[in-house]
Amino acid sequence: MTAARRQTEIASLGVEQARAAFLPQAHVSAGFTYNSPADNSTLPSFIALNGIREYLGLVSAVQELDTSGRLRAGRDRARADQQAAQLGLGIAERDLRRLVAGSYYRVLLARRLAQVARDALAESQAFETRTRHLFEKGEAARADVVKAEAQTAFLVQSVTAADLDAELANHELASFWTLDVAAPLDLKDVLDDPPGEPPGPAPDQPFLGRPELALLDAQRQGFLAESDRARAERRPQTSLTFQYGLDAQRVSSSDLGYAAFVGLQIPLLDWSRAKKAARQFELEADQVETNKRLAERSFSREYQDALSRTRLLYEQITSTRAQVQLSDDNLRLSRLRYDGGEGSALDVVAGQTQLAQARSNLYTAIARYLESRADLEIASGR
Repeated sequence: MTAARRQTEIASLGVEQARAAFLPQAHVSAGFTYNSPADNSTLPSFIALNGIREYLGLVSAVQELDTSGRLRAGRDRARADQQAAQLGLGIAERDLRRLVAGSYYRVLLARRLAQVARDALAESQAFETRTRHLFEKGEAARADVVKAEAQTAFLVQSVTAADLDAELANHELASFWTLDVAAPLDLKDVLDDPPGEPPGPAPDQPFLGRPELALLDAQRQGFLAESDRARAERRPQTSLTFQYGLDAQRVSSSDLGYAAFVGLQIPLLDWSRAKKAARQFELEADQVETNKRLAERSFSREYQDALSRTRLLYEQITSTRAQVQLSDDNLRLSRLRYDGGEGSALDVVAGQTQLAQARSNLYTAIARYLESRADLEIASGR
């Protein structure tokens, strides 16, 4: 994120530099030249100079007239870079939000799964105590006690693993903003909130508004601007220069004056270098356009995949809620049958496992549904 923001600032400075190229450039120059005298000591020996001693002190202003289009192409390139940098920043911010949201849902899910494991352990320990009490009274077999103890031992390991997963998920989420990742995070639990219905397919094609496609457009505009700048190297370029100051054999205010110059630079031969460079950037722009077409088809698939996942996971939540209710009834009836001497301890143990799995499936489906909604937001270009 920091790198994306810095890149945006760099691109903004590039635009300002390109704009400054259209403004007059002024500078102050000063100098002294000594020339050996000719046979006649009053004349200089080097004809290109004005005298034996020449004093120079000028203020110059140079204005480049963009007759070739080179400056305009440079400005367009800078603007394209700025737009690309801003889009890159938006994509980085969006991806960061998605990472944080995914980590948040994983923390909630890990905590719920750990709680399910602890509840199942408490249920198993209560049943183990019940079977041991019945065995001591001669109303239950030793095999029932062994089954209950084995189930408890298995759930103890499950609780340990689930607590570890919850702790690691807490570390992952906290690492986005703090060094103290071990501190438990106080989070709002949304897994008990009624999940909203999934949105239906949009009548238009919302994935065409994804910023990745706009980024490819900005890159293509940048290459086209480079092509224009290379092509401008083959056109005449004009400049205006104005000078005011002293250029004389003595330092005197009476010798102050000014001069204006018009310069015209006409390229004659560059061995087709500029033409080939322009063609190279045009091919780069064509390649970006091809990549955009491929990306549009890929984004269309991602959008439809996200819609399908969201719809099916929402339906799965309804079915897993029914599983939890049925598993809870099954465990209750299994315990009643066992207490009445009509059922086996194995039915109770199996009921405990089934209820714990059903609750885990429910919370997993809710968390996956919420993540799929976040993925759908991205796939829709929002």
